[in-house]
Amino acid sequence: MKEKDFDILLKTPKGLENIAATRVEELGGMKAKARPKGLLGLVLVKCTEMPVEEATIKILENVPEAEKVLPVYAIARAELDDIVSKAVAVVKDRLSRDETFAVRTTRRGSHDFTSIDVNVRAGAEIQKATGASVDLEAPDKIVWIEIIHDIAAISITHGRIEHKKLWPGKPYAVPILRKISIVQMPYTGPLDAVKTMGIRIGRAVQTFEVMELVVAPKEPIKAEELKTFLDGVFEGIESRYEIQRRSYGRPVHKVPVLVDNLYQLVLARRNEPIVVTSTRGEPLSKVGDKLVDLFKERRVSILIGAREGIPTGLFRFADLVVDLSPGVTISTDYACVAAIIGILTSLEERGALEIYRGKKSAERRLRHRSASMPTHHPKI
Repeated sequence: MKEKDFDILLKTPKGLENIAATRVEELGGMKAKARPKGLLGLVLVKCTEMPVEEATIKILENVPEAEKVLPVYAIARAELDDIVSKAVAVVKDRLSRDETFAVRTTRRGSHDFTSIDVNVRAGAEIQKATGASVDLEAPDKIVWIEIIHDIAAISITHGRIEHKKLWPGKPYAVPILRKISIVQMPYTGPLDAVKTMGIRIGRAVQTFEVMELVVAPKEPIKAEELKTFLDGVFEGIESRYEIQRRSYGRPVHKVPVLVDNLYQLVLARRNEPIVVTSTRGEPLSKVGDKLVDLFKERRVSILIGAREGIPTGLFRFADLVVDLSPGVTISTDYACVAAIIGILTSLEERGALEIYRGKKSAERRLRHRSASMPTHHPKI
């Protein structure tokens, strides 16, 4: 099979190209070429004995290594004018005025234009030709332009084949997380265990980007143990924060750390919502409506024990005492995560999370690449 003669382009995880190609050929009626021109993550498929649409459906149903299955409707020269012209021709009968679209370009090789140049030019011309609107977050259709050195394969699919963490209409937890103050009793004992526990708790609170972490001993604690625990907490926060900062497409909230006496903190916040986690509490499933009311406030303090639970005398000052997993005592390093996930789930079930609205002004976002609505993909 020649590299310029193919009907379907598969995008796979790197290293799985040969497996995907083998699976395709085992289906019959198709020839597959893995890693064309040495390019990782690509398989080119030629339909020899079946229509392209039938072959596409077969691959979707039988080849899990194929993350994207793109029927190729045109192949252009890797020149901006030819790519735009062919893309417009492809979409004319496949995109209506009432639908939205986005252009996704992946460029492999050296060219005198960028992927963004292609997105902008092709998007503008497609919009002019069809009257369809641009939506870079949740488009009805996606125009794929896959450039392989001197050629460009052009496809169009439903927008639902992309998978994104957020899309308009999905419950959005961040505003709730910013209201959560985790009040954690420090872990004590052998210093190596104390350091490890601090790291895990630091990573956990930073993962969720909660409002703050308060390390709150209930009684005097050895300074060396407290310092070791805090060193671990800061190390855990920093390691997770650096990952988030590099990978998130938004500013990251670095969780601040405070130290306070547990009893003093509860008294100081007695006019604010306080939730105690304890095996003596009510199941989360029974207190969901109360949680909804509590999270209408600016800050909700969640008290978590270590080695031993929160002192029962503080139960009288709490708005809720909840059991995160009835019948199970959750270890210190998992308690924070269990509390946050349990609360978010309870709030989501009651429709109390905000709804993600998406970014505004699709026209202004035409110059940016983004992903689209993630749901089950249709066949093609």
